[in-house]
Amino acid sequence: MTAESAVVLCVLLAFTTTLVGVLLMMAARIECVDAARAGARSAARQDPADTVVRIARDAAPRGARVTVGREGDRVRVTVVAAPPLLGGLPFEVREEAVADAEEVTGT
Repeated sequence: MTAESAVVLCVLLAFTTTLVGVLLMMAARIECVDAARAGARSAARQDPADTVVRIARDAAPRGARVTVGREGDRVRVTVVAAPPLLGGLPFEVREEAVADAEEVTGT
């Protein structure tokens, strides 16, 4: 009975650890999506680039990289972050948002 309990406990621990890791990765992905969208909205309003990056970084997971680009009338904000607790693994969470730039009108 003791050997079976040890095996079951190990399997249960591995399953729980994997589940927590996947949930944390999904939470980081959602944060990256929100950050990219917030940055794209800011860039579409013609905010300065440093403001766009600050807004995106405020919503992104800690240590995320934010890039802002413009392609004609569209702005693209990309947020890349290492998944929490899995930072040593060779993959990242990457999300981007694209928005049409709004026209600036003088007042």
